[in-house]
Amino acid sequence: MKFRAYLAASIVAIIAAAAPRTANAEVSPLDLVGPIAEYKIFIGENLEKLVSETKAFTDAVKAGDLEKAKKLYAPTRMNYEIVEPVAELFSDLDGSIDSRADDHEQKEKDPGFTGFHRLEYGLFSQNSTEGLAEFADKLQADVVELHKRITDLTFPPEKVFGGAAALMEEVAATKISGEEDRYSHTDLWDFKANFDGSRKIFELARPLIEKSDGAFVTKVAGNFDTVDKTLSKYKTAEGYELYDKLTDDDRSVLAAAVNTLAEDLSTLRGKLGLN
Repeated sequence: MKFRAYLAASIVAIIAAAAPRTANAEVSPLDLVGPIAEYKIFIGENLEKLVSETKAFTDAVKAGDLEKAKKLYAPTRMNYEIVEPVAELFSDLDGSIDSRADDHEQKEKDPGFTGFHRLEYGLFSQNSTEGLAEFADKLQADVVELHKRITDLTFPPEKVFGGAAALMEEVAATKISGEEDRYSHTDLWDFKANFDGSRKIFELARPLIEKSDGAFVTKVAGNFDTVDKTLSKYKTAEGYELYDKLTDDDRSVLAAAVNTLAEDLSTLRGKLGLN
């Protein structure tokens, strides 16, 4: 409770600064204090889990346990993907933790290519843990640093509530092709985490706009349910089917659901008066 009170108090000044930009008379800047504090706690809890599970994952990599490392890759990443709606707030670490080969001049051979996808490349494409110890140590250090930053990191409401739509747009525009987890094909784990992270933001905004626009709330909640139902078709005892097993029709259905969700969430900031 003390931690929650501290977070709420630390956020009041930030929210108050947004007051001149708040156009929706039904949503006061101070109405956003509670939801933002709750979201910051949510992020902190997931990053704590990320640190713990990344340690187990990177330990397996460094121990040369290829099969264990492969098994831990996707579920460990979910803890990072769930906080991705606000990755813009720690862009330097996001680049180190989650960049793709295409972001670097020499692609997979570039020394700046680090993080989850560098390890994914070694484990799944090279089918080896050889030479990955330094990248494992770097990833662990980066997630520890991210977790340390969160307490003092500011969470501007427009970034939080805008982040849900931005992430869904990214999923629809690029991730749906399967290009993110291109070596392991564990994209569906990422999608689930991305949707859960965006849904958390929507649920925190829901009480603030339900009275003024109940139809919108009902529609978005239904669209999230549709995405969850679509993903559940590919659930397995181990997690999710590999993405390369999905047909073009499967991907089209998923893309349509994501696009609809992205369009709805793109209006969320405006409904909260944060545009």
